[in-house]
Amino acid sequence: MLVGEQPGDREDIEGHPFVGPAGRVLDTALERAGIDRDRVYLTNVVKHFKWRPRGKRRIHQKPNLEEISACRPWLEGELEAVKPRVLVCLGAVAAQALLDRDFRVTRERGQWVDSPLAERVTATVHPSSILRGDPDDREAALDALVKDLEKVARELS
Repeated sequence: MLVGEQPGDREDIEGHPFVGPAGRVLDTALERAGIDRDRVYLTNVVKHFKWRPRGKRRIHQKPNLEEISACRPWLEGELEAVKPRVLVCLGAVAAQALLDRDFRVTRERGQWVDSPLAERVTATVHPSSILRGDPDDREAALDALVKDLEKVARELS
């Protein structure tokens, strides 16, 4: 089970998680790591797209604690239904919502952490962070995400 922050513009329109640009980055990383996307349950901590207008575009806004708390029952229902053996938090919002408000992906990414949510739990960057980063650093950032997901793949085999 992979848990992100919230739907993006494409996800909000299409009604499915990780189908926009960040989803394409995730698809590439999963494929390189040897994980079949069809065997992964994808969801988000927050179930609505929080945005502000910029011209004709809808620009992502970080969800606040109230929005995260309001959506928590749905996420808990998904966790109960899926009963994941391996849980991956994608990005700081997901990691802090599910693991600890003091969790820092920059410090603890790719490490297994103790949690009652699944047998094995880890966190890594959200694929959208790769898109927002320096274009010259994207390949290295993608390689680091793949490395984190390769650890997950070893747990799944």
